[in-house]
Amino acid sequence: MEKRLIKDQLNRPLRDLRISVIDRCNFRCTYCMPAEKFGPDFAFLPKSELLTYEEIERVARIFVSLGVEKIRLTGGEPLLRKDLPTLVKKLSAIEGLKDIGLTTNGVLLPKYAKELKEAGLLRVNVSLDTLNSELFGKINGRGVGVDVILTGIKAAQDAGLGVKINMVVKKGLNDSEIVPMATFCKEQGLQLRFIEYMDVGSTNGWKMDDVITKKEIYELLKEHYLLEPVDPDYFGEVAKRYRYDGTNVDVGFIPSVSESFCSSCTRSRLSANGQIFTCLFNGEGHDIKEFMRKNVTDEEIADRITNIWGARKDRYSDERTEESAKNRKKIEMSYIGG
Repeated sequence: MEKRLIKDQLNRPLRDLRISVIDRCNFRCTYCMPAEKFGPDFAFLPKSELLTYEEIERVARIFVSLGVEKIRLTGGEPLLRKDLPTLVKKLSAIEGLKDIGLTTNGVLLPKYAKELKEAGLLRVNVSLDTLNSELFGKINGRGVGVDVILTGIKAAQDAGLGVKINMVVKKGLNDSEIVPMATFCKEQGLQLRFIEYMDVGSTNGWKMDDVITKKEIYELLKEHYLLEPVDPDYFGEVAKRYRYDGTNVDVGFIPSVSESFCSSCTRSRLSANGQIFTCLFNGEGHDIKEFMRKNVTDEEIADRITNIWGARKDRYSDERTEESAKNRKKIEMSYIGG
C-alpha cells in the first residue's frame, strides 16, 4: 500500500499507535483496576471478541502505511496474552515501523524477556510506583513485593532490551517515594518517567487534590540533583525530559494534568476487541474489528482509519475541570492501556 501521511482537524499527524492485546491483568492496582471493581467475578472479554494476531498485524501494517512509526503493546498486562512473542515477530517485520515497545508490570519478564528480544522487541516500560514492598503490595492489590519486579527489570536488561520505569504519583499514597525512586533509577542507569495521577476511567475515584504536579516533583528533585533540560527527540514526545548533571541518565515527567500536550498529540489507540480510540480520555471508540471481518480491502480499512483520525478534535486535557472529570464517560485503563 502506498505510504500516505494523515492529519487531524488540529493539524496533528498520526505517528504513534498503542495496541492493547488483552483487557486483564495479574494485579488489581489502585490506579486502574481497583479490587472493589475488578474482583474475581469481573467479566473480562471472551477470547472470541479479541482481535487475532493476524488481525492486529493487518491493522498495524495499515496504520504504518498512514504514518505510524512507533507501536507499543499494552493491556491489561500484555504478557498474559498467549504466545505474545509471535505477535512481536509479526509486527517487527512491518516495513516502515521504526520502534516497537511493551508496557508491563514486569512480573513475567524473567520468562519472556529473551524471547521477546529475539522476536524484535526493542524496549519495555515497567510500571513501578514505589520501592517499598509493603506499599507496593497495597497498590497492586495482590501483596506482591518489589523484588519480583526488580528481577523482571534485570531480566529485561540482561536480554538487551531498553528499560524505562513508569511511576504514577498520587498525593498521600506514594509521594514520599519520589526521591528514593529517582535515586535508585539514577544509580541503576534507568530512565524514569514520573506520571501525574490522571482521571483515566471512572473507577479510581480521581480528584484534582490527589495530583502531584510535574512542577512539584521537579522542584523536589532539584533539592537533591542538578538537572539539565533535554530537547525532545521528536514532535509529539509527551515526556518533559531532564538529564542528571554529569551523567547520560535522564528523568522525565508526563504532565497530562498540569501541562497539557493535546496540541502535539500524535497517538491513536487500538483496544483488544478492535475499537480505535483517538484520545485516552474519550469513552467513545470506533469499531474496526467487525468492519474488517466483512471481507473489506486494506484500502477500505485505511480509508476508515483516515476518516476517524481526520475528524479528530480531542483536547480533553486542555479542557479538563473537576466537573468534567466526574461526568465525562471515559475508557478504563485496563481496557485501553496507557
